[in-house]
This record gives sequence, structure tokens and C-alpha cells, in this order.
Amino acid sequence: MDKFSFLSNIDSDFVDELHQKYLVDKRLVEPSWRQFFDGYEFAKVNYEDENEVPSIVKKEFRVINLINAYRTRGHLFTKTNPVRERRKYHPTLDIKNFGLDEDDLLTVFQAGDQVGIGPSSLNEIIAHLEETYCQSIGIEYQYIRHPERVEWIRKHIELKNRPQFSKEQKKHILHKLNQSNVFEQFLQKKFVGQKRFSIEGAESLIPALDALIENGSTLGLKEFVVGMAHRGRLNVLANIFNKTYESIFTEFEGKEYDDDTLFDGDVKYHLGITSEVETDAGHQVKITLAPNPSHLEAVDPVVEGITRSKIDHELDGDEKKILPILIHGDAAIAGQGIVYEVVQMAQLDGYRTGGTLHIVINNQVGFTTNYLDARSSTYCTDVGKTTLSPVFHVNGDDIEAVVQTIDIALKYRQQFSRDVFVDLLCYRKYGHNEGDEPKFTQPKLYKAIAKHPNPREIYLNQLISQGVVSQEEGGEMEKEFDDMLQERLTEAKQIEKAKITNFLEEVWKDFRKSKKQDFSESPNTGYEESKLVELAKKINHLPDGKKYFRKIVKLFDDRLAMLDTDRLDWAMGELLAYATLLEEGFSVRISGQDVERGTFSHRHAVVKTEDDEEEVIPLNLLSKSQGKFDIYNSFLSEYAVLGFDYGYAFNTPNGLTIWEAQFGDFFNGAQIIIDQFLSAAEDKWGTPNGLVMLLPHGYEGMGSEHSSGRMERFLQLCAEYNMQVANCTTPANYFHLLRRQLKWPFRKPLVVFTPKKLLRYPKAVSSLTELANGNFSEVIDDDSAEANKVDTVVLCSGKFYYDLIEVYENIEADNLAFVRVEQLYPFPEDKLSQIVKKYGESSRYIWAQEEPENMGAWSFIIRKWNLTPIICHSRLESGSPASGSPKVHEIRHSAIIDQVMSYTKKK
Repeated sequence: MDKFSFLSNIDSDFVDELHQKYLVDKRLVEPSWRQFFDGYEFAKVNYEDENEVPSIVKKEFRVINLINAYRTRGHLFTKTNPVRERRKYHPTLDIKNFGLDEDDLLTVFQAGDQVGIGPSSLNEIIAHLEETYCQSIGIEYQYIRHPERVEWIRKHIELKNRPQFSKEQKKHILHKLNQSNVFEQFLQKKFVGQKRFSIEGAESLIPALDALIENGSTLGLKEFVVGMAHRGRLNVLANIFNKTYESIFTEFEGKEYDDDTLFDGDVKYHLGITSEVETDAGHQVKITLAPNPSHLEAVDPVVEGITRSKIDHELDGDEKKILPILIHGDAAIAGQGIVYEVVQMAQLDGYRTGGTLHIVINNQVGFTTNYLDARSSTYCTDVGKTTLSPVFHVNGDDIEAVVQTIDIALKYRQQFSRDVFVDLLCYRKYGHNEGDEPKFTQPKLYKAIAKHPNPREIYLNQLISQGVVSQEEGGEMEKEFDDMLQERLTEAKQIEKAKITNFLEEVWKDFRKSKKQDFSESPNTGYEESKLVELAKKINHLPDGKKYFRKIVKLFDDRLAMLDTDRLDWAMGELLAYATLLEEGFSVRISGQDVERGTFSHRHAVVKTEDDEEEVIPLNLLSKSQGKFDIYNSFLSEYAVLGFDYGYAFNTPNGLTIWEAQFGDFFNGAQIIIDQFLSAAEDKWGTPNGLVMLLPHGYEGMGSEHSSGRMERFLQLCAEYNMQVANCTTPANYFHLLRRQLKWPFRKPLVVFTPKKLLRYPKAVSSLTELANGNFSEVIDDDSAEANKVDTVVLCSGKFYYDLIEVYENIEADNLAFVRVEQLYPFPEDKLSQIVKKYGESSRYIWAQEEPENMGAWSFIIRKWNLTPIICHSRLESGSPASGSPKVHEIRHSAIIDQVMSYTKKK
């Protein structure tokens, strides 16, 4: 056996990299390593036989191995749990496990240089390591593959480099802790039995966030965007965001809202806010808390999207000026897959925000589930290791350690623009909410918690022992704050109605709420024809001097030829919508899987040169004054990417923000964003949003997963003009629909079921005149039908219209009219009433769809159609959207068409 096998445990890659630098130039390594390698080279020269290496040299390596073990595994042996003993891990850091014994404790080792204390006895080195790595702060970072980051962390966690606090700073920490603790106690006394999801047990979060904002402002940060769940949210709103106490108390009183509509609102611990505060150093900073639903972690990508929008549109692309902060629960960060998706976005060009600070309020329990049943990993934060993010674990009862940790984490983020995780180990004083009994499921833990002093008491006693404050001062501080809260409560009782405001009110100041009459007629969205021609030539011109794939050259030439024939296809209609908006100064952002080329190879918004794959984006080559066009192929995620783009649209009312699904039904991986944000946010939180969702939809024999965009799901969610749902049939109408999104004086989400067949279908073309004039048509009548001959009106939507008329045109009949419902919601009742008036109430009215009867728009149509009797022709109801057999598909599809054609009468 190799007598020096212990050396294999050293971080050999790191040591070797430093040694190679040393061999090139000693000055490339820091002095402590320079001295070490001097000794190493001396030993190599003077002791050719390894058996002649002096014992002290061997032991130097063993001490280095011990140091490395503390750095790698010290976090397993910390004193970070405030209310119970930690789990036991083996092997321990006992010196016997490293080839050392008690006789070595007084020996002086040069290895002390490696921890910044110079040559020291083994006793002193161990004491230093214990103090650094095994007290109230534990840190995981040795897995990081970048030596400069590893070395930065090592330096900043050294005791001498950690932040030290003056008496005034300690008093300020106590002040924030007092606010946190007394606020919760006041709510407990005044609103007995009401849910508030108390922060008690984790009060140190408040001084931590306070320090984060204060110190961040001195590092150049101008804005902070926060996402968090319900635990501690009211305390954060009151004592960090400065939401008035009387506003919070009014919400506890459960009063009506001051909105004169059917506004639903939301519970008090879901609401958002934006505040502008002045730090103690005199810096003005903006802090935003995003509203969120009870679906834990769903707000994470939304926060990232808001942050990225601010970077792109308000901060000149400077990531160092804004910090996204995500506050997690221990059960949620380990259990909710959205966290992993968001973490994987961190360094992607289309989604990066310069690094996120993740703070975990680690209660060591999820509702009633013990932490041992909540994850397989050692720590709830192990997801952070996937992107080589450092992870700090800190005892929530050691307030100064918490503030120190936050400060180091903040500086790391600002230095390296990377994510960093802080695991705040604490406890939950009550059950999941204040009316829940935790002793049913964790009796032992809650016996310990019942006897445990709160963080304010612990820190107050610490400062009293240090002579920083007196017992009397602590009592007076508590009484003054409690008295002030009582005054605010008295004021709140005089307020008659509660008020919920848009958390991004300043961003949306130039927009109003929609009204019912807004949807009776679409605004003018035409664009001068000569300018359309000019833009069409620009977006289909490839810069000279570069080599392009021959097929892309032909495709662009074919598009230019469309101008001569005046037959624009779907892609031309779409790209011209973007080009015209860009020329008008609006920004456009598109993201999703494969959007640059387009799933069906129709868009080609990004062209790669053949030899070096240089990216050419013609939509960014229009003019110097144009808006910015961004388009990003996303990673293989729907939930996080849709949430991100929704957040981006939150902060970008003057831009067109689009998320496109690879296939329409893939959106259901992001159903939480649709249910909790897209359809309901304005009704719950007063927050409008103009996100566009493009969902490829159409039955073409591709199977159950690639046919339906699940139109029925969205139509079921439609109410109170909360969104728009469309299924267009012409490039011109699609052009006007996209432009309309930025021409309204308000914003609503837009869900578009986009075609596959129509992308290259010869009849699905439009003229330049159709783009230049008019507006979006909610309903398109049958221009070929003669009303006096029609006895059957077939209402349909999207691509199925062409399937029907393909057959009808070959039948010698003139008694059917095919009317296209291009906008399904808001339901165009006035336009359809005109159709009924034209063809008469006595005519037969049919809704024809290619989806099964229980899917598609039929259930929505029978709920909204009150004009005449109406029947449906569709596939039979089904549990699956479509057949996997192309032959079965064809049979079923033809059967629907045959049913419709059975009403024809030969001329």
C-alpha cells in the first residue's frame, strides 16, 4: 500500500494548477503558496529517495490535507442548528483520520500560511479552522471549478476578513430585530386566530435583508427585486418595504376593496409592492416585492423576468445595478422542480440576470412533513451545486453571523455575477399557520421550541453582556414600538375600505384599465404600404461579404419574390408585424424552444453564416432609431421560461413580449403560470400584463401530443375581459393582431393558436394592401356567399376553415356560408349578431371543429352563443385529443367534413 495515499484526498487539480504557475513565475502565486512550493522543490532536490523525505515534510502534507478536509467537509460539523442536534457524519475531522496524533499538537507547521495565520502549532491551526468552518457558519464551495472564485471565498471567510460591527451597527441590528419580533407579537395579540404565517423563529431575516439593501447600495446596486412565499411576508412588507402598518391592519380587518368593479383581490400575504427608500449611507434604492400565489416557488421565474426587463430597458444592460432575491422555504426549494429550472437559467444569454441571491428560511419542516421525508439530499440547498454556486449554512439565532454571511454572499454575487445560496437554519414557532397544532406531528421538536428564547432575547442579552445596551433600553425599545403599532391600529379602524395597488404602478402609469366597449372594435393597425415594401426588402436582405447556406439564400429570395406577386405568406405577415413595431420604436422579445428558426422552419429570424456560424438578425438591421429585437432559443423548459417571459412583460408594457411553445399542448408543463398569473393576476393583484403566447395548433395526423393547443383550457379561464384568445386564418389578420397588442391603451394577455398547415398553404396568403389598411377582424364573413341563397351558416375557427372549403369548392352548392371566428375571446357577440342579421335567424347555425366535442371551443360557444339555436359537428368526445394513427385521423377528420357537407344543396 502507498504510504502516502492520504495525499490523494487533496484537491490535486487546484494544487497542481498553482504549482504550474509557480514553475513559470513564483510571483504568480500568493506568498503562502510560494513558501510551500519553495519547501517542496527543496525536498525534491535534496531527497531523491521518497523514503528519505523527513517526517516533518510528510506531516506538513497531512496538515494540508486536514485543512482541505475542513474546507470540504467542515460544514457537516457546524453549530448551525438552533433547536436540535445535527445529524452525525463520518469520517469526522479527528486528527487521527489524517495521520496525525496528539504529539503533533504543539508542533509548528508552515501549513498555517494556508489559512492566513502564518507558521503555527497544530493546536492553533485546528482552533482557527474550527472557528472558521465549524461554528455558526458553514460553507460549501470546494466543488467550484474556478480557482479564482475558490480563492476569493477562502479569503473572505477568514475571520480577520469578515465584517466587524461597531456599537452603532449592533444597535441598528437590534432595532430591526425588535421591529420584527414586536410586530409579530402585536399581530398575535390583536388578531387572534388569524392566519399571518409568522416569521417567529426566523426573525433574523429582517436585519439580514436590511443589511443586504444597505450594503448593496454601497456596491452600486440601485434596485432589488424580491420573490418570496407567505412565511414572514407581512413582516418583510412592513419592516423592509415600509408598507404602512395601518394598511396591513386594514387588510386584517377584512374590509371591502375600494375598487368599484367586481375586483376579487387576494389574501394579504400574497400582495406585492414597490418602494423607494433612502439607505443610512444616503443612497436612493428601489425595492420591489412581486405578488405571488400559494403555489410555492412559482414566483421565482417571474422575479427573474422582471429583473431582466429592468436590465434591458432601464439600467443600460448593467447587471451590477440590480439584484434578484429569492426567499425559499426548505421544503419548497428541495421539492419544487421550478427551482432547478430557474437555477439552470442563470448563465443563459436570454435569461441571465447577473446572479441571484437565494435565501432559505429553513424551518426544518414542511407543513407537517419532517425534513427527513422532504428530500433525499443532505441539504435542501443542494440544487445550488448543479451550477457550482457557493452555499452558506448559518444559525438563525446568531444574528451577527447571519448579517456577516449575507454581506459575503452579496459581495460574491457582485464580484462574479453568479448565484449564491444562504441556508438560514431556524425554526417555526407555530404550526404551518397560527391556528395549526404542530405537536400532532413534531411533538419533540415543539417541546424544544416552546422552551427556546427568541432571537431578539438572545441578541439583547448578548449586547447587554457586551455593555452595548442596558436591559432598560431594550425594554423601552420594545414598548415604544408596541405603542406606535397601537396608534396605527387605531387609525386603521377608521379606514372604510382596503386598497390594492399595482406593485409596478409607476411602470404602468400611462396605461388604463380596459372597458367592455373597448372590445367592440379593434384600433387601426394599418401601416403605410410603401414603407411595408421597404421593410420587407430589409428583413429579407442578407449582409454582403458572408457565406450563407444555399437553402436560406433561396428562402430569402422567395420571400422577396412574394412582393412581386403580392402574395405574402404567414412568415412574411408575422415578420412584418415585428418590423413595423420596431420601426415605431417598440421593442420585441421572443423566446421559447427553437423560436429563432421556428419549430416548422418558417421564421428564420436568426441566420447563421455557413463557415463560422456568425449570427445575422435582419430585424435588427432596419434603422438607427428602431426598437431592439431580441429572440432566444430557450432551454427545454416551459414552466420557468413562460414564467420568466410573463415577468418580463410585467415590466415592459411598451414592448411586445412573446413566448412560443414548440407544440401547442406543451404549455401544460407551465399550467401554474397560466392559472395563477396569466388569467388571474389582474383580478387578484390589479396587475395588467401584455404577454403573447403562440401555441401551434391543428389536427394533421401527428398524434395526440402534437395536434391540440388545448383551446378549451384557456376558454374556460376567460372572464371579465381578462385575456384575448385568437385563432387566425390569414397572414394579414395575424399581422394586425400582433400590432393591436401594442396599440390598445391598456394591456391584456394574448393567446394565439397558430397554424402549421397554413405556414405554406397556397390559399393562406395576403396582399400588401390588406396589411396596409384597416384593423384586426374578429369575425370574417364569407364574401362568396349570397345571403338570400344561404340556409346553413357554418361557424369555425383557424385552419379547419380551409379543410372545409377545400371540399365545398368541389361541390356545386351555394347554400352554405363559412364564417370564421378569428377572436374567440372577448366573444365578438356584436359582430356575430350582424352575421345572424344578414343570414337570418331561421337559418341553420353550426359550430364545426376538428377537436373532440369535449375539447376545442364548443363548450365555450354554447355558453356564449345566445342568438339562435346552434349544433356542433366535431369528433366524438374523447379522453385523448387525437389518434396516433394517421389513417384513423383521416377517417375521423373526413367524417366531420362529410357531416357538414351533408347540408349542401346542389344548385
